[in-house]
Amino acid sequence: MAVFPGSFDPITVGHLDVVRRAAGIFDTVIVAVGRNAAKSALLPLDERLRLAALAVAGIDGATVSEVPGLLAAFCAEKGADVIVKGLRSGSDLDDELPMAAMNRHLTGVETLFLPADGGLGHVASSLVKDVARHGGEIGGLVTPEVAAAVMAALFPGGSRGAGAATSAPNIDTSEE
Repeated sequence: MAVFPGSFDPITVGHLDVVRRAAGIFDTVIVAVGRNAAKSALLPLDERLRLAALAVAGIDGATVSEVPGLLAAFCAEKGADVIVKGLRSGSDLDDELPMAAMNRHLTGVETLFLPADGGLGHVASSLVKDVARHGGEIGGLVTPEVAAAVMAALFPGGSRGAGAATSAPNIDTSEE
């Protein structure tokens, strides 16, 4: 059993690629949705859990669960054999190595690093939010449900709410 942890704010096609590839190696892959104290989430935890469950619904062996605290404790509780992490670049590896060492130190669980698919290395949750925030199209980076949730969170009650197009806004540049 493998655990694929993250904040998934939001879950992206890059994350889903890692889940699919890990599901080809392990019978069970738990998408472990947690809070990252270093980040301020756009989507509330319950929404991230719901969207992740929808996104992985068609992937055999993939499930979604909340990580209520320490990842190492979660892995021990679930009996996980390995933590799976996707890597987009060398800087991701630099960030992930100390965490992998700490998780191994705490529980003995190893971390398996999967390099990003060449066509998805640019896909990151933070970039998805930035693109959406500035009127760019995010449909190819996330599922339709995730795109709608991101837009609704960024533009609550506005014309760009849930289900609204993600094209650039009309801006009146005429002078008064």
